[in-house]
Amino acid sequence: MEDVLPRIEHTVLGPETTPADVEEVLDEASQYGLRTCIPPCYLEMAGEYAPDVEVATVIGFPHGNHSTTAKVAEAEDAVKAGADELDMVMNVGLLKAGEDDAVREDIESVVAATTKPVKVIIETPLLTDEEKHRASQLVADAGADFVKTATGFGGGGATVPDVELMSEYAPVKASGGVGSWADAKAMFEAGAERIGASSGDVIAQEYLDQQK
Repeated sequence: MEDVLPRIEHTVLGPETTPADVEEVLDEASQYGLRTCIPPCYLEMAGEYAPDVEVATVIGFPHGNHSTTAKVAEAEDAVKAGADELDMVMNVGLLKAGEDDAVREDIESVVAATTKPVKVIIETPLLTDEEKHRASQLVADAGADFVKTATGFGGGGATVPDVELMSEYAPVKASGGVGSWADAKAMFEAGAERIGASSGDVIAQEYLDQQK
């Protein structure tokens, strides 16, 4: 399993996240060669503090029911502030209502607003398997670069069956509840291209320890 560390996004997105928390994540990412995912308000600071670290941020987070106009504005602002990638939350309510065209158009609008890679969080813990299939297909149809399992704030996280299902449609970022190298390895083996984890440093160290 090659190039594992650059496929891990060390993440801090909680409501109490401070500048010091972001600096700590950036330091650990720099140490291990990881990517990061941080709140939009800290993008400019991150670019000055750790310009060599790849930084993603979130759009429409955590519930996805922002207006499309707001999501597009967030995406444009994030890119100007230095985001390398964007993780947007799908509108789960519209998906559950069967408004598939509206869901796809919401994603398409964000994708069209930037040349940066866009990942779409479908919040798998809230979906049936049928809805997961539909959501993943809509992400692919909208031209997004990745489909992502969860925000970590929706009552659950990534599972092997979900990653296997989603990987039929687009590259997968497995996020939510991935706290160890054993967890991450299982997700990679199920087909995940990326891992998002607040324990990215722990995962990286456990991985490196096993390589000795």
